[in-house]
Amino acid sequence: QIFCERHYLEKIRPRCAACDELIFAPEYLRELSQNWHMDHFVCTACSAPLAGTKYVLHEDRPHCVTCFEQQHSNVCDECQKPIGINCKDLSYKERHWHESCFVCRECKKSLLQQPFGSKHEQIYCGDCYDNLFGTRCDACSEVFKPGQRKLEYKGKQWHETCFLCSKCLVPIGTKSFVPKGEEIYCSECYEVKFATRCVKCCEVIIENGVMFKDEPWHKTCFTCNECKIELAGTSFLVRDEKAYCRECFGEKFSHKCTVCTKPIIGQQTTRFISFEELYWHTECFVCVDCKTRLEGRGFIRDGPDIICGDCAKIKLSAEIEA
Repeated sequence: QIFCERHYLEKIRPRCAACDELIFAPEYLRELSQNWHMDHFVCTACSAPLAGTKYVLHEDRPHCVTCFEQQHSNVCDECQKPIGINCKDLSYKERHWHESCFVCRECKKSLLQQPFGSKHEQIYCGDCYDNLFGTRCDACSEVFKPGQRKLEYKGKQWHETCFLCSKCLVPIGTKSFVPKGEEIYCSECYEVKFATRCVKCCEVIIENGVMFKDEPWHKTCFTCNECKIELAGTSFLVRDEKAYCRECFGEKFSHKCTVCTKPIIGQQTTRFISFEELYWHTECFVCVDCKTRLEGRGFIRDGPDIICGDCAKIKLSAEIEA
């Protein structure tokens, strides 16, 4: 094989990484995967010899311990002193502590291998953090511990075992509930205490309710007092505080038309004509002979019938002639 002079000589002797000269001395250093003259392996900062001493690499360059601690070691967040290479450097979110300085700000207990929290650039053990900053249950005022389930409603928070029905005091958990003012009720207790009940069946009205005389009814319970047909959404009449459909009211309470014998329903709103003990619908109040409407006109009663004046004269003349 053929080599240039430089590489040929490197086959024979090592080359110093500092001065780039061949090393002919019998003793030399092998550090950082390179070869060095004994007096050329020095601190990058102060040039102090590092052969046989402890050194620290920073950005792949060797430093003596003193220079490294002065120029590159982290500063303890607690005592503001450099953290030497012989000390453990504990770090959290770009902050550093000596092992002995990594303590709770409040109780000074060591936080090594302990859960801790950070607030306002200070660190606290789990208990102190909870006592100072932890969210508290609105019922028992105790802090929510890690892993505990938290129930929230309208800005308030409860432990699962503290979220109770105001009446039965049973934990509601994730079941449905109903708020009333500042109190919370389970569905069952709310129905017993506050829910609207039908005046007829006394059961809770959940849907399809109607009001009659300021009282609540189920739609299916608000029926005609006589035939029991549902009255919600229909026209009905009232007698003695009881509701009736128009048909039953007419049959039970209305006067009957002398002509058609049908009930005269709704006497206060329906136009009708009465004479002595007889009643007529206005459209039925006609002459029995000529069928002329007699509303507002004179008439003559002939038994249960009525006749107009003209028909009465004709009838009278016929009787005289007979």
